[in-house]
Amino acid sequence: MAGYGPEERAVFESGSASLFEAILAQGGIPADDARIAPDSEQRPAFDLLVELGLLQHDQESDTWLPEDPTSVQSRIVSPLSQEGAQLLEESSQWAKAFGGLAQSWRRSPMSSARGPFTHIHDEAIGPFLTGLVSECEDEVLTAQPQTGRDAQSLAAAALRDTQMLERGTKMRTLYQHSARRSSITHKYVAAVTARGAEVRTLDEFFNRMLVFDRRIAVIPGREDLRAAIAIREPSVVAYLVDIFERAWERARPFTNRDASMMKDIAAEQRAMTIRMLIEGHSDPVSAKRLGVSPRTYAGYVADLKGEYEAETRFQLGYTMGQQGVSGSEPAEADD
Repeated sequence: MAGYGPEERAVFESGSASLFEAILAQGGIPADDARIAPDSEQRPAFDLLVELGLLQHDQESDTWLPEDPTSVQSRIVSPLSQEGAQLLEESSQWAKAFGGLAQSWRRSPMSSARGPFTHIHDEAIGPFLTGLVSECEDEVLTAQPQTGRDAQSLAAAALRDTQMLERGTKMRTLYQHSARRSSITHKYVAAVTARGAEVRTLDEFFNRMLVFDRRIAVIPGREDLRAAIAIREPSVVAYLVDIFERAWERARPFTNRDASMMKDIAAEQRAMTIRMLIEGHSDPVSAKRLGVSPRTYAGYVADLKGEYEAETRFQLGYTMGQQGVSGSEPAEADD
């Protein structure tokens, strides 16, 4: 069977899935149905369903009948998973091959001659981090302010990080509270915590950072995430580790689903939303600092409007100001 990629998946998600559900609901679709005519808008979605084997033609009734998606799924997903596993294994072997060279480089005079800061750009960042993970011996500290990684990149990270954990390296990771809403992040956390990693979440915004063996820290470049800076200066690395430790102490365990703690997290996100409003940040900036989408942030603001019976943001700000609300008040025992 031919491989299927992002383009086919886009057609499947935008048209084929809904068409299949409609056909399923009516028990089939006649071959002469206008929806699947050669020049119809839904024809590409229909053709993909036929190609995938989700629709089979019944010649007696001249009707297209739906098939069980479970059996089709295994034929599509399994080859992709196998190919992904092979690529990840090959990537791991390449990382090991380069590991010896990296150690030789660090021991050579050339390493110190280049200085304590290294700038990495674009496609070179991933392999560079993979190399650091493969060489890490004691502990990795990571701060991930947003959940912006997709399922594929998180799956690759899970394989890479679980291999590191299984050889005895420790790992602590900080997310924002919003990461608790991501199903793919939950899967990643389950995989790494099962092997001894610790994961916590924090309401505050923080910058992305990775620290390997308290020896090398990697932070984003000034412009965007397409550039990174590797820091080997011991005093700067120690300073960054101290910042991480202070944030870690204030954070809450990801795996703790206790009702009282979840209530506290909701209160912390509400308070931060209030602070963003009072400080006058734009919605995109506020959403980024909370680690949520602009739509979710708009929902938070709408909830506050309802709570304070305000129709506009100006009224909301005025009402909160009149009541002395700042977003820094301690949470009440009972809400």
